Amino acid sequence: MLCVVKAAAYACDMTIEELAKMHQRRPFDPFDLYLADGRTLPVEHPEFLARSPAGRTISVGLADGSHEIVDLLLVVSLKPRMNGASKRRGKR
Repeated sequence: MLCVVKAAAYACDMTIEELAKMHQRRPFDPFDLYLADGRTLPVEHPEFLARSPAGRTISVGLADGSHEIVDLLLVVSLKPRMNGASKRRGKR
């Protein structure tokens, strides 16, 4: 698949494939989506992420009950959070 942004074409399959792998992993591990504008969106549960039928956009459900719709071309990286470990604070 080729993606076109302002007359420049590049392969975008890697992000789509990697996102699908992380989303479908069982047991599911939470992960973060890093966007081109510097924002980070957490995906805490597989049900909090949905892909459009055309496959170009995704919807990410957020903790406050809202959701963000993101163009996949703006996702620059994905980072797993093994069992949500990065959200833990302090000692147990």
